[in-house]
Amino acid sequence: MKAPIAVALDTSDVAVATRWATAVAPYVSTVKVGLELFSAEGPAAVEKVRAAGDVELFLDLKLHDIPATVAGAARALAPLRPRLLTVHAAGGPAMVAAAADAMPDTLIAGVTILTSLSAEDLDRLGIGGPPDEAVTRLARLAVDAGARARVCAPREVALVRAAVGPGVVRVTPGVRPAGADANDQARVATPEQALADGADLLVVGRPITAAHDPAEAARTIAAGLRPG
Repeated sequence: MKAPIAVALDTSDVAVATRWATAVAPYVSTVKVGLELFSAEGPAAVEKVRAAGDVELFLDLKLHDIPATVAGAARALAPLRPRLLTVHAAGGPAMVAAAADAMPDTLIAGVTILTSLSAEDLDRLGIGGPPDEAVTRLARLAVDAGARARVCAPREVALVRAAVGPGVVRVTPGVRPAGADANDQARVATPEQALADGADLLVVGRPITAAHDPAEAARTIAAGLRPG
């Protein structure tokens, strides 16, 4: 059984992304196409990555606009058949609902607070209080509006699960193996800890894609998640 990991294909080069997808496909359930690759190559990148291996697609575009625009974008993306599509919960309940209505066969994942933001960053943005309060509030908003998945930092998974219940897919970026560089992630956890706290899908990027052997890195992390 493949590990519940989404490998972030963070590159603008579709040939590189396809090579990574081919390398990790035997070990992980999902690959994630984000803004960098989609902006460079468009929908064609999705089809090439999907053809590289038997993996599900996580389309991480973090849509954030007025409801009509987001609905139109979601309808345009629907033929790509992603399992997940991210939208910013801060866009409001009408926007989240518009995306969910436009893509009923896709799990709309509400992004709460980006894992690159610290408590100090949130304070400067006018979002007072600890990050977990904002995460919980936005998670409830997104789920109530029709999101069937939500994105939050590993250390906030258990808190958000308590707030919205177990029936929503929990996606956790900011996952780093023990000893790995946190890079631009401010709130991180190990894969094992994130799963123990209740995550359903772990987003891992550079610890795999920047490794000398991405296939071996993916295999090692996946093996560490198996019981026993």
